[in-house]
Amino acid sequence: MSRCAPVGVFDSGVGGLSVLAALQARLPHERFVYYADTAYAPYGERGDAFVAERTLQVAGQLVREHGVKALVVACNTATAAAIHLLRAAWPGLPIVGVEPALKPALAVSRTGRVAVLATRGTLASAKFGALVERVAGPGHEVRPVPCDGLADAIEQDDQAAIRALCTRYIAEAGPLGIDAGQADVVVLGCTHYPFAQGLMAGLAGSDVRFVETGEPVARHTVRLLDAAGLARTDGPGGLALLSSGDCENLHRAVRRWLMGSTAVSS
Repeated sequence: MSRCAPVGVFDSGVGGLSVLAALQARLPHERFVYYADTAYAPYGERGDAFVAERTLQVAGQLVREHGVKALVVACNTATAAAIHLLRAAWPGLPIVGVEPALKPALAVSRTGRVAVLATRGTLASAKFGALVERVAGPGHEVRPVPCDGLADAIEQDDQAAIRALCTRYIAEAGPLGIDAGQADVVVLGCTHYPFAQGLMAGLAGSDVRFVETGEPVARHTVRLLDAAGLARTDGPGGLALLSSGDCENLHRAVRRWLMGSTAVSS
């Protein structure tokens, strides 16, 4: 693979732009191809077999048609359903998935209690169950909160629905705070949710911290590219946008959340 090849970033919709922003900050010289599978979004309320099929199809397109040198699956649901299938299909390709940032959340929690806001598909997955088993020790409490409809509301930029759903799910994550029995950290376990973090933080109160996955994913991607000798260290970066659905919605989201990016539609 060539250093000049792009890095592929994939999500069911626009949520993965939160991960892309962190990637661009860490890797300013890289070219990125972002694929939003908006015709089939949201993934979080679909079955694993469907999500796995779509993930393999999109990854195949990015590998064959765009020659990506690495793939970032910027979707918790797709990671849970299909990351093992991707690694089996392309064993030589650096592949990075995302998972709820439970370990760093527990590390900074003062009460030992954290709430995880995620899609129903992510929370029901064996991968999430194994994560909880692995990192949550004695004295820890993990409160899973399935957030039906929130990713889709953010996808559609439906502000009334976003506010109503955030209000509901922050209440369900409670009690929140730094007192005994309260959760003092909220994990944003879907890449769409950071775009509603400001609203959630206002609802949760100043004592509650929020943790998301963009920065850890970006750091891991840097390590993999460096280890493979594939990182670009000079030259301009770039961004190509692909969508299986409404590309204009993707462009609007990029203008709203990634101002300053160089966007090239394909």
